[in-house]
Amino acid sequence: METLDQISTQLALTMGVAWASGINLYATLLMLGLMANTGNIALPPDLQIVANPLVIGAAGLMYCVEFFADKVPGVDTGWDAIHTFIRIPAGAMLAAGAVGDLNPAVELVAAIAGGSVAAASHATKAGSRVLINTSPEPFSNWAASIGEDVAVIAGVWASIQHPTIFLVLFVLFILLLIWLLPKLWRGIKKVLRFIAGLFRRNRQTAPPEA
Repeated sequence: METLDQISTQLALTMGVAWASGINLYATLLMLGLMANTGNIALPPDLQIVANPLVIGAAGLMYCVEFFADKVPGVDTGWDAIHTFIRIPAGAMLAAGAVGDLNPAVELVAAIAGGSVAAASHATKAGSRVLINTSPEPFSNWAASIGEDVAVIAGVWASIQHPTIFLVLFVLFILLLIWLLPKLWRGIKKVLRFIAGLFRRNRQTAPPEA
């Protein structure tokens, strides 16, 4: 039973940091660092770097920047596009570090799984923001951004304090993802076709050059 608890705890932390990184990497790093420094978690050796005050400070600063950038329609989509190349590799690295000092094969499997989970949660966040940005009012962006921040903080906390509950919710998230991603992709294609149509109409109605 104790071995099963250890496996579920490690699995929850591995998937938790990967999932959260795909949504908000800086909030994830900040949460891990603060929990480690307050004695709420004993980080595996490969993750102890996030408890360094310099890392916590940098994560806190970037979280503040993202907090505001993520609530501006259009800016949030650009921010997500840039962070495609940051969140997914970071999610893979954190997942690999979360498995502790095991053999390299296990760390590689954790990195692959973590990168995939981070990519899935990032795609869900970024795709939903593209659709939300079709609404002219900013309040839906604010609500989505605050909801994501709360979900990341609560998810990281649950993966550490209540790993079994987190794993159940994580499975439900995967099932939701299987249903949701095709719908998001169809919605994004409609938005892109609409934007392309606007550009074509603008070129057709532009006066000829003298």
